Formats: sequence, structure tokens, C-alpha cells
Amino acid sequence: MDENPWKILSSQDVYDNSWIKVTEFGVINPAGGRGIYGKVHFKNTAIGVIVLDAQLNTYLVGQYRFPADKFSWEIPEGGCPPNMHPLDGAKKELAEETGLRAASWEQILEMDLSNSVTDEHAIVYLAYDLEQFKPEPEETELLTIRKLPFEEAYLLVEEGVITDAISVAAILKVKLMLADGRIT
Repeated sequence: MDENPWKILSSQDVYDNSWIKVTEFGVINPAGGRGIYGKVHFKNTAIGVIVLDAQLNTYLVGQYRFPADKFSWEIPEGGCPPNMHPLDGAKKELAEETGLRAASWEQILEMDLSNSVTDEHAIVYLAYDLEQFKPEPEETELLTIRKLPFEEAYLLVEEGVITDAISVAAILKVKLMLADGRIT
């Protein structure tokens, strides 16, 4: 099962910027047919941070997402460059987007996003023991920060209001961790 059934005949980079590279491959597919396959390579690791304070509140960040052409409520998240440890990237994103700093961190998820066309990999951390400072978002971010009880965030997932994949996965994972006593 670990052997790749695809045969690559050629590859050509068709687009490249600071965040992604798009490559088109000439291939022979697992059934033996010739074709093309496009791959979007992400140059950073996707990082998500779900926070819980002592009263089981969490924080969401709202922003307009250009590719989706809509406003999105999400956990704090962003990209971590390859030369940075993912936990350091998580700390940076949390501080930039919410102004929060956490004394305690736990990695709770690793996942591949849209793996039929991308190699984007995500790591999600749970952060707690929080201290509030001033947010310092990047110039491309116009953010709304919302503190709410974790159960309300969970309901926003259940109601389909939160649709961002990293946020949905993180919130559902924390819900399971609360239910089975891993978080008290």
C-alpha cells in the first residue's frame, strides 16, 4: 500500500510566488492511462491555535477570506516557514492575531488539507494559561477578535457557521477531549 502507483513522465512549474508553487505533471495513472495532474505546493506549514481560558472560553478571529470571497470565523491560524519550529510559529500567530500569550501548549492534531490537489500540512495546538497583550496583525489582515464560551464555538461548527477546515477539526477535537476528560 505504500508504493506509489502513479508514474511521473514530466513536470513543469506553471506558477510560483512566496506562498505556493503550482506544478503540472504528465503522468500514467494507476489504471495505465496517460494524463496530467496539477499539484499546489505550500511553502509553509499551516498552523492553528485553539485557546481555552480557565472558564473554558475560547477566541475566534474573523476576517474576509479573499479566495473564498466571504467572511470567515476561525481559530487563530497562519503559516509557519520551514526554518521555524511549528510551536514557535503557533506562538507568533496567536500573539499577532489575538495579543494572547500562553504558558502551556499541547499539540492536538496533524492533518493534510485538500490532499487531492495540495501537499498542505497542518499542525494544531491547544494553548492555555493565557495572558493578554495587544494584537499586532499583519498588514494583510483586518481582523475581528471574539471571545466566547467554547460551547458556543462548538455550536457554530454544528450550525455550519464555522467552515474553515482547521477550525472545525480543532473545535471538534477539543470537544472530544472535554467529553472524555483529557481536558478538565
